[in-house]
Order: sequence, then structure tokens, then C-alpha cells
Amino acid sequence: MKFKVLQEYVELSLYNKPQSGPSSFIIQCLYILPLLGPVYTEGFSHLLLSSFRRFRKTEPILADDSKSKRLVAQLFLDVLATNIVHEERILVKILEIFDIGLEDIAEALYGSKVNDAGLATAMAFVEQYIFSFTESHSYMTAVTLLERFSIRLSGQSFLLKMMEDKQFKAAEKWAKFMGKPMLCLLIQKYLDMKMLKQAYNLVKQHKLKKEFPHLNRLYKESLVKKLVEEGCWDVAELSIQKDTQLIEYLVYLAMEACYTEKVDELCDRYSLQGFVNDAVPQVNPIQDHYLHHTELSLEAIVWVDEIDGLWSATSHIEGCKVIGLDCEWKANYGKGSRPNKKLSKDSRGGLSALTQIEYAALDAAVLVHIFYHVRFQPHPIDFKDERAKIGWKSHIYACTPRKSISFRVCQIIYALAGTMTCEHLA
Repeated sequence: MKFKVLQEYVELSLYNKPQSGPSSFIIQCLYILPLLGPVYTEGFSHLLLSSFRRFRKTEPILADDSKSKRLVAQLFLDVLATNIVHEERILVKILEIFDIGLEDIAEALYGSKVNDAGLATAMAFVEQYIFSFTESHSYMTAVTLLERFSIRLSGQSFLLKMMEDKQFKAAEKWAKFMGKPMLCLLIQKYLDMKMLKQAYNLVKQHKLKKEFPHLNRLYKESLVKKLVEEGCWDVAELSIQKDTQLIEYLVYLAMEACYTEKVDELCDRYSLQGFVNDAVPQVNPIQDHYLHHTELSLEAIVWVDEIDGLWSATSHIEGCKVIGLDCEWKANYGKGSRPNKKLSKDSRGGLSALTQIEYAALDAAVLVHIFYHVRFQPHPIDFKDERAKIGWKSHIYACTPRKSISFRVCQIIYALAGTMTCEHLA
């Protein structure tokens, strides 16, 4: 907000027609600003240039334009020679806003009469500074100057150097300036580096589908594989429903993951043939696709159906670094979609017969025991506040006016908690 107000004041001063002219006034200010020091120079320079850009939208032709071009060209040379200190971004903006070309630089160097030899000398002069930008890895500045002054280097080695330094935006800007052959080289480098998204965007933007006919399929397959690796099988299927080849690719991914249920499901839904027999064989095939508790290793399972089981589960959880919880909720991975609600009333839910208040009782009962043990754990090393105490309280809000039910819930929690205090809020 403050910046916008300052912009309006600068614009107002330009409309008041300073004696030297609006353009010349801005350039003179840019000469003076470095005296304020690096802390203020860039910010105020940006303020002046952005205000002048807005001013030019209403006043496209100014009386001092020809004079200002010579002044800007000289300012550019002074910055390159480090006589005046400005950041690279400000230098690029100055050239862009005042539309400075190689002819203007040549005139600033050799006077008003410039021939082809003068232009060639000016180009060589600018190139040496551009080379210094590349040596300092300021590739975007170098590319912008090359494009501004229409200087075409040998291209390929410069592009490869930017790719090695992972300056991909500068490489794309350079390739677009150089034309189709350089774009194709960049796209191929992206493919070699497995950067399919960047390659796909360039092909789509510059209409190079004929040069890379298989890229569209590779990119879409990579998107499907990424979703599958994140466990989003349903989202992957939803995104490719109308593409038979991608559906078949999804089936192959399910086969690689030994996800036989998904293979059968996709084959049945899309009437696909020839996949079932290719699935990975099992030594002892199961009669159906559901998991039975008799097939599990009971030593790895803690059954919680009584107090002792709850104590055992609590002890086991305390020794784990990562814990996964089944909250009877199905995640929604669709972009922009609303979160799914709880599935407690869904007939497919594992605890579908329980009421909401019974869910609260079960959750609180487990948490109370976990917290009971956690509170006796030693404090962290960096915990220095001796006055503070780590404690836990369980608050149950009843969703029904029947106090007997909520009171019964608190009795259950209190009995399981042992010596812990449980507060009941009716």
C-alpha cells in the first residue's frame, strides 16, 4: 500500500513536467540514487522505473525521448564500467523501459554518426561484459542482454553450460531466442534428464509435436505412475477413463505391484482381455480377494478387546517412531475437491454399528491411556520452564440431551484411565 502511494506521488511529479523533461528527470535520479547506499538504491530505483512505466502508458511520446536515449545508453556504459552501481535487475529494466538497442550504445561510444564498423565494435564491447555475466553464473542477465542486442553466440555450448548449472529458465529463454533447432536440442536434453513436464510444456507451447511424437504419451504415463506411487489409484483411473491405452498402462502398473485385485477390477470394468493370465503367479492362491485373520502372523498383531490388550497396545505404540491410524475415513486426492466426511455410518465401515457418542468413548479411552504414559516421560533437553506442567484433560461434549449416555461414557473413560482425572461437561 505504501509503495502504491509513493508511485502516485512520483507520477504526479512527472505530470507536472520537470524542467529537464520526464525521461531525463528519471535518468538523473538514477545517477544520484547510488549515493544513498545499496540498502536504498534498488528499492527506490524500482519505484522510479515502475512509476515511469505507468506514466508512459498515458504519455507514450515525450519531447525529450531522443535525448533520454543517449543518457540511458551512457548510464548503461557507466554501470558496466562500475562508475555507477546498480543491480543487474535494475540495469535490465532500464534497457527495457527506454527501449535501448545496439545503435544507441554505439552512439554513446562513438558519437552520432555510426556505420557498420561502429556497430560491430559496439557489439564486441557489449559481448565482453556479457561474457563476464556468464562467468559469474548470471545467466538470465546474460541471456536478456544477448536478446536485447540481437547477439547470437555459438549457442549449443552455452545452452549445455546453463543446463549443467540447472539454470533452466535462462536456457529456455535462450533457446526460444535462437529458434527451433535450439528448442529441439533443449527438449531432447530435458528428455535425457527425465524432465518430462518441462519437455512436454515446450513441445505444446511451440507446436513441436511432429518432432517428438511419443512425448505426449510418455508425459501422461509419468503422471499416472506418479499418482500410483502415491497410492492414488482411483484418481489415476479417473483422469484417464477415456484413454484405453492409458487404462492398459494402469493395469500393467497394478500387475507390477502384484495388486491382483486392482488388475481384476480394471479388466472387468473396461472389458480388457489378456491380462489375468499374465499376472504374477502365487504359490498358494487365495480362494477370494479378502484377507482373513488366519492368514496373518498373530505375533505381529496386538488384539485390543480387554484392558490387558489395551495396556499391551499402549506399550507397543510408545516404542514406535511412526504410527498409522485407521480413522474410518477415506482420503480425497482430487485437486480442488472437498474433504470426505467420516464413514462411521457407511455400511462398509469397520465400526459402522457404533453411534457417534460410542466413537467418542473409544477414541478417548485409547487416548487417555496413551497420555497417561506420555506425561511421565522425561522432558526434552531444551525444556527450561520449570513452572509449566505437561498435563492432559479429556472433555466429552454430548451430542444428545440424555445425560445418562454421556455420563456412562465418562464412567467408561474414568474406569480405563485409572488414577487420571476426567472432567465431564454436560
